[in-house]
Amino acid sequence: VQLVESGGGLVQAGGSLRLSCAASGFTFSNYAMSWYRQAPGKEREFVAHISWSGDSTAYAGSVKGRFTISRDKAKNTLYLQMNSLKPEDTAVYYCNTRIGGYDSWGQGTQVTVSS
Repeated sequence: VQLVESGGGLVQAGGSLRLSCAASGFTFSNYAMSWYRQAPGKEREFVAHISWSGDSTAYAGSVKGRFTISRDKAKNTLYLQMNSLKPEDTAVYYCNTRIGGYDSWGQGTQVTVSS
């Protein structure tokens, strides 16, 4: 399993970013995927989840209405569209999948939101 995140960067408050996670080494279309984030000095926290089919999504309360998770099965890629970004969204963002009870993580991509 390999997960490679990209798309992070520095953005002003109120701005937008789209993160991508390229998946390989497993049948992407068969598994649910998630985004997590970890801010400095804090524990990793759940951000968003999408079912294997893409029909069902779930969000942390802090991002609901601002972030959208999606997947492109043809490209084996997971996305996170982040709008109306706030300084408290600053963190390293990770994509995740769980296969056979084992969690796999990417290396993360840094998102920094300036006020």
